[in-house]
Parts: sequence; C-alpha cells; structure tokens
Amino acid sequence: MINTKLLAEICEVAGTSGFEQRVREIVLREVTPLVDKVSIDNMGNVTAIKKGKDSSKKVMIGAHMDEIGFIVTHIDNEGFVRFHTLGGFDPKTLTAQRVIVHGKEDMVGVMGSKPIHVMTAEERNKVPKTTDYFIDMGMSKEEVEKHVSVGDPITRDRKLIEMGDCVNCKSIDNRVSVFILIEMFRDLKEAAHDVYGVFTVQEEVGIRGASVAAQQIQPDFGFGLDTTIAFDVPGAAAHEKVTELGKGVAVKIMDSSTICDYRMVNFMKQTADKNKIKWQPEILTAGGTDTKAIQQNTPGGSIAGAISIPTRHIHQVIEMAHKQDIRNSIDLLRVCLEGLNTFDWGFK
Repeated sequence: MINTKLLAEICEVAGTSGFEQRVREIVLREVTPLVDKVSIDNMGNVTAIKKGKDSSKKVMIGAHMDEIGFIVTHIDNEGFVRFHTLGGFDPKTLTAQRVIVHGKEDMVGVMGSKPIHVMTAEERNKVPKTTDYFIDMGMSKEEVEKHVSVGDPITRDRKLIEMGDCVNCKSIDNRVSVFILIEMFRDLKEAAHDVYGVFTVQEEVGIRGASVAAQQIQPDFGFGLDTTIAFDVPGAAAHEKVTELGKGVAVKIMDSSTICDYRMVNFMKQTADKNKIKWQPEILTAGGTDTKAIQQNTPGGSIAGAISIPTRHIHQVIEMAHKQDIRNSIDLLRVCLEGLNTFDWGFK
C-alpha cells in the first residue's frame, strides 16, 4: 500500500524550522531521479520540476519539511537547558518526554518540570506552560557546554511504529506530505501542465518558505499538502471531528488562513469521485498551511486548493495517520495533476 520504510526515515529524521538540512538530503536523494530539474533557493526550499503537456501554465505543490521543535536559549549553572519553541506545542504533552539536542553531536535530554509531590494545590490545578519546563541532560554545566550552545535545535525523540492500519510517529505533521509528494512524482506519468513540487521550509513558524517560493514560481494553480485534525476520539461531538481516520483523503474547503477556490474544490471532489478515491470534506477553523502562500503570493493569485491528511494527536509528542488515507492522498494528487486541463476554470 505504502512504503513504510521510506516514510519512517522521513518522519524520524530531525529537522525543525530553520534546520531542515537532514530532511533536505533525503528529499534530494529520492526526488532527483524522478523529475526534470531540482533547485534549492536561498532559504533552503527544494523545488522539483516535472514538465507537463502544456508548459504555458504552472502548478505549485507545497509540502513543508520542518517539524515543530525547540531551540536552546540558555544553559544554567546546574547544566539544565532552557529553550524556546519553534512552532506550536500543547505544553501538557511535554512532561518527562525524551528529546534530542542537536549540538556538536546529537544528545538525548529529558523534559523536566516540578514534581507533583512538591506542588501546591494551586500549582497542581494550573495549566502548564512551556516555560515551566527545562531539559535535563544528566550532566554538569561544564560538560553540557562542551557539546551544546545557545541556538542549537532540539527535536522530539520518537520512532515510527505501525498500529493496526495506522502509522504512529513524531513529525507525521508534515513529513507524511513530504513522503506523499515524493511518491506522487514516482507514480506521475504525464501532468497536464508543468509541476513545481516544493518541499518548503519554516512553515511551522509562519509559512515563510512557501511565501518565497510562490513569489518566484508565480503559479497558475496550486495545491497545499499538509495534515489536518482528526478528532474522531471519545468525547468528541460529531461537529468537532473535522476529519476521521480511514474515511479518506480530506479535500480542504477552508482553514483560518485560506478559503480554497471553489472551482478547485469542485474539481478535486469530481476527480476523486471519477477515480473512485475515498475522500471527505475538511473545514478547519484554526490553523493554516502553505496553501495560503501558494494562493496569495503571486500577482493576481492562483487557483488553489489543498489535500489534507487526517491526523490524530497533532502537534503532540506523537501523531497518527491511516495508511489508506495516505495512499488516497498520493492518488488524488496525481490524478488531479493529470486532469487539470479537462476542467472549465471560468467563473460561473
């Protein structure tokens, strides 16, 4: 169904915002043989170009390489590391979790906080903040400083495992989309127009890489590739679920940063139905993706939509996606690129 070995490699590698180089190495290795041209811009975005039947129009696809993580801000006199977040975290999920500090070498640390035994009643009932945590390296200040410096990135420590029909790992957001874009290029025979697949940087801190890439490419059409909330768990009301695992690839209608072009939404739905690809609609009232930059950062805008991968436990220490939803995402992206020239894109 999917190449879980490659997906694991892509998810497990470290690459928080601004420090995507290890992910970029894998992308370059995998995508270069599949396309006509590969380039890297000054920010570190990787653009893979595959020529289509009609080169008068350009299609941009954005899949961000960065994961949520941290950056070292201070090493105190006892050797404990203080940090700042790179991207959004739910602080309560950090307690006692292992992380990797990427200094002169990769070193494991543990997220520490005040033990519950010595908390006051007020502290026990308080919602934790990221500033309540520190990283315990198990070493003195002098030993830590031999390996770690202010400005070093920090990532979560989690391997990919398969659970039933799902995959579970850190960085499913958004490495699953990096995987999908690579695998789509592997399957793509001939696109309707020239395809610019961009593996973007720094999405988690403000959709920065895609903004630069879209200005350079100036696409006519665009697709964002990213994860979305699957809140299909106990206690969730039907209207809160957003998407559900195993119910198909999600066709984005809107999120807090983008209202997808209704023409693209209709095209994606019709294309999925025509090719018997299971799909579900997505409206996400908070959060944004590279779709915003693809749609807005070109003169006159582009006709843009997004393929979303339903994901549980998003922006936590581990995240989970369904293997069939991943397969459906690869297939829908491919057939959309092959059939863009068959749709009436006029306003009506």
